[in-house]
Amino acid sequence: MTDGWDWRQPGASGAPAGTPGPGHPPGGSPTTSPYGGQSAASPWWSDALADPWRDPYAPAAVVIPAAPMPGTEPEPVTDPDAPRHPKLRQMLLIPLITALLAGTLGGALGYAFAVRGGAVGPVLGAAPGPAPALAQRPPESLAGVAERVLPSVVTVRMAGVAGISEGSGFIVSADGHVITNDHVVAGGTGKASVVFNDGSTAPATVVGQDEESDIAVIKVTRTGLRPVEFGDSDALAVGDPVLAIGSPLSLANTVTAGIVSALDRTMQAGEPGGPTRYYAAIQTDAAVNHGNSGGPLVDAAGRVIGVNSTIKSLVSEGQEAGNIGLAFAIPINQAKRITQEIIGTGKARRTVIGAQVGGPGSNTNGSGVRLGAVEPSGPAAGAGLRAGDVILRLNGRPMTEPTDLIALVRKYAPGSVVTVEYRRGATRQNTSVTLAADAK
Repeated sequence: MTDGWDWRQPGASGAPAGTPGPGHPPGGSPTTSPYGGQSAASPWWSDALADPWRDPYAPAAVVIPAAPMPGTEPEPVTDPDAPRHPKLRQMLLIPLITALLAGTLGGALGYAFAVRGGAVGPVLGAAPGPAPALAQRPPESLAGVAERVLPSVVTVRMAGVAGISEGSGFIVSADGHVITNDHVVAGGTGKASVVFNDGSTAPATVVGQDEESDIAVIKVTRTGLRPVEFGDSDALAVGDPVLAIGSPLSLANTVTAGIVSALDRTMQAGEPGGPTRYYAAIQTDAAVNHGNSGGPLVDAAGRVIGVNSTIKSLVSEGQEAGNIGLAFAIPINQAKRITQEIIGTGKARRTVIGAQVGGPGSNTNGSGVRLGAVEPSGPAAGAGLRAGDVILRLNGRPMTEPTDLIALVRKYAPGSVVTVEYRRGATRQNTSVTLAADAK
């Protein structure tokens, strides 16, 4: 039964509902509209089941929305205008930021006022970084050694007929004894003055001096003095690092560094018309100039191992000599012994072997030192030496010049026993000699 209307599409074959008709492919997806137009993508036909005016016998494609895929849903959006409750961290940051801003503003204002008032200038350089290891100056470094020894070094000034003689010295006792060179105080009035490391001065008097060893002792009356520490000059080796401290050319508190260049370098020195000085010196390449005389030569531990005394320089006679890396110091073992004798007795003893060198037939072409005479009751005679014997070695040290024998003998204290190798004719022999002090 029908209501008089034909609900079939034009050209429909009366097939049962759900049967594909002409113009509809299998699967029910229409390709044309009932009126002949293309409608495959039309939303009208996608929801045809809900259309009250549709042909109930016409097949229709029903599009069912796909289920949402997990993870593809949009993120929730927070309303930026919604009221929020402050968190504890925010509550703490607010006063902190306020304080920082206030401090920065105050500093900027203070700097601006200071610059306007001329108190500070532009900031130069970067922020300081940590000091390198070498700049930390440990006590065993050269800087640490210099800092420890400098308070014990003084500048010595002696007034004389020719003016003021100036040199260096160092404190050797807490009651004020100072070692310096004899040539620093020679020809003076006996009254001297010393300038300490801190720039203060004090008067000093000459206790005694020994011309031949070039050692003098003065004394200053002052408390709180720091004496030096003595080393052992007999334990030195060539190449050991050393510091020379003193007042070269009136430049107080000058420190120079070098090494021990040679040991037992025999020296014969002296001024015209003055005494001849002999000593077996420590040679160093530390820079030493006029004014360093009498100052200490110290080892890497800050112990005094020599007294700076003289230099060699390539100058003509009458010209001022300067450093060329050839400086010489009296061994501290010898200087200490002489100082003790000067303090104790006012003078020093001279060590002798009891023989004379040089004279006719003394030339040995550098292969030894010939004895010109031997004192009958002296140390050399007691050891069996005779005039004409050629001394080849003294304690293993080769002899080439008469100066070598004199300087090396005076290096040792009276009573020391030394080994002497000598030649008599064509025969080489060895003997032991007990050195003695002269009768003066």
